[in-house]
Amino acid sequence: MKSLDTLEFDPRFAALGNAFSTPIEPTAVEQAKMVICSIDALALLDLTARTAEDPRLLQLASGDWHWPQVTPRAMVYSGHQFGGYTPRLGDGRGLLLAEVRNNAGEHWDVHLKGAGLTPFSRTGDGRAVLRSSIREFLASEYLHTLGIPTSRALCVTDSKTTVWREQRETAATLIRLAPSHIRFGHFEYFYYNQQYAELEQLQTHVLNDLYPHCLAANDPLAALLDEVVKRTAETIALWQAYGFCHGVMNTDNMSIMGLTFDFGPYAFLDDFKQAYVCNHSDHHGRYAFNQQVAIGYWNLTALAETFTRQLPVERLQAILDGYAGIQRQAYLQAMRARLGLVDQRGNDLLLVEKLLVQLDHSAIDYTLFFRQLGELSAAEALAKLRDDFINRAAFDEWSAEFIARNADDVRTQEQRRTQMHAVNPLYMLRNYLIQIAIEAAEDADYAPLHKLQQVLSSPFTEQKGYEAYAQRPPDWGKHLSISCSS
Repeated sequence: MKSLDTLEFDPRFAALGNAFSTPIEPTAVEQAKMVICSIDALALLDLTARTAEDPRLLQLASGDWHWPQVTPRAMVYSGHQFGGYTPRLGDGRGLLLAEVRNNAGEHWDVHLKGAGLTPFSRTGDGRAVLRSSIREFLASEYLHTLGIPTSRALCVTDSKTTVWREQRETAATLIRLAPSHIRFGHFEYFYYNQQYAELEQLQTHVLNDLYPHCLAANDPLAALLDEVVKRTAETIALWQAYGFCHGVMNTDNMSIMGLTFDFGPYAFLDDFKQAYVCNHSDHHGRYAFNQQVAIGYWNLTALAETFTRQLPVERLQAILDGYAGIQRQAYLQAMRARLGLVDQRGNDLLLVEKLLVQLDHSAIDYTLFFRQLGELSAAEALAKLRDDFINRAAFDEWSAEFIARNADDVRTQEQRRTQMHAVNPLYMLRNYLIQIAIEAAEDADYAPLHKLQQVLSSPFTEQKGYEAYAQRPPDWGKHLSISCSS
């Protein structure tokens, strides 16, 4: 294992030069305190759990110190935001502190969010706030436990520095880890500015350093786009399967690695609602839960446009045409596992869609339905769940189809329960639980946050004494208004 002073640096993105990022020092927050640290994320950098107590980590996370061997840099990119193109965005409050190579040969960007003003801050103050930093920390680490590709969160700090959003708040910072912070918007920035040499330089970097296996293809650029389409489709399929709403699927928030990236007003579904909108700024529902698959395709089309100088439009369209099938296959694979189906049948998608209609109509808790479905035999579980549905005749019809679909299942109920519980979490990252932890943290009480993170770190395993975390939310907790501001 290593210490903060013995990490191996590998500045691949920084080596691209000043056309891609600007060197700038972080601006430290005042009287920083460590709020929470992920031991699992520390291990990605070959750092021990004891590093969480290292004063140097607090200095790094609060912007008070950085490694002298490397220079922090603010990336430049653009993007389509709510469908409209913004020609210059960039890291307005974040800095790429370092690029680290661990003992396994993995590359990890160490990114500080809330690092202060950069040339891309526009009218902002370069700061993040405690509530948004806590939300990102919890979401990144929780999605990882579900097996959904995501950036990771290493730690959060609080401070005495004040900022103004809708009200006065304290500035906070978050260290985020990812194999790369390159977004679709990076490609758009150079394409729309007609900086074609830099665009090709970016493509070469992504091929060589992020997707080297594509270099063996007859057309590496086509293989690269094909891989990004595949990863994006598979990640969004898991969002849909587990009821995750991103909330701000702008192209500058889309990872070239297919990761869940840039957490803002996200939410996991409590009561299942197909058209749920988690972002109170999304007045037209562009990023509603049931629009995420289509928006993923829209964003990939925007990325594909940046390849049009090098690849024929017909070739690009053929690659994009694969998106729907990949997403559907990945989604069905996840949903079959959640429903406890042991094989594949041609009408499985219809079976899932019929269920979702009933869940939506009756406002059924999405997480608990699947968990309870595995507790008893299929017939017993469905009989117990039946009273929660409004249209019981329709649910009975679906139940009969589901039981017939499982007629060939030779597993014991104990085997079925074990397999279903391994993919159906008991504990969900619910907005009201986050809000309770945030309000305590804003009063300098971090214990509820640590307790919540502990429970969520093993979401599939029942933990005695934590029954309250597995309950449906109270009415006040179902419709919390979440904004983009941070």
